[in-house]
Amino acid sequence: MTVSIEALNADALALLRRHNLLRTLVERQVVDEAVEQASLSEEEQKEARDNFAQRNRLQSPEDIDAYRGRLGLGQEDFDQQILRPYRIQKHCESNFHAKAEAHFLTRKTQLDQVVYSLLRVKDGALARELYLRIANREANFADLAAAHAQGYERSTKGIVGPLPLTQAHPHLAERLRTSSPGLLMEPFRIGEWWLVTRLESYTPATFSPDMAKQMSKELFDVWVREETDSRMNKLPQA
Repeated sequence: MTVSIEALNADALALLRRHNLLRTLVERQVVDEAVEQASLSEEEQKEARDNFAQRNRLQSPEDIDAYRGRLGLGQEDFDQQILRPYRIQKHCESNFHAKAEAHFLTRKTQLDQVVYSLLRVKDGALARELYLRIANREANFADLAAAHAQGYERSTKGIVGPLPLTQAHPHLAERLRTSSPGLLMEPFRIGEWWLVTRLESYTPATFSPDMAKQMSKELFDVWVREETDSRMNKLPQA
């Protein structure tokens, strides 16, 4: 029988708060209640169990039982955990798919993917020198980044991405957004760094079936967060 959070006494709530577990528990209950009616076919259940075993390198029923034992879970609760991600996906498709494309359109610029070359140094004169060497084809970007870059891009020979454009610094992201592939930008400063950069590719996000699933899940996550906030506010305060 599932025990509701509201049924816990003050001491139990205080213990969960002390260990920063109360919100996690409320959120899990919100999700479980939302998806409990999501029906999975026998084939989907088998796929869920097979994928779980593969991810955790469980090669036999004995391995699975031992794993379950280490978690201290009964068979029913263990099975619920295995099927949970599939039920969430089913629930998202049933309840949020119709709003997925509209959500995508509000997020599109954050989902566009870029690949760019980056070379960061703290000396403006050096940045200018390196820029001119690349622009005049005296050296290539990758070799100069490997030799002179002072950021993490040194280990990738200057290549960054593919990644969402919004993961770049806002000033850099704006320059990349308005640039053209292959165009070397003149050095510019962000904080203590001087940047030499070149957009290599820009891939606009498209509303594919996989993107629809991602957007549906995002909408579900927003609903879960709001419902969790509401329930937390109703619990007795410490």
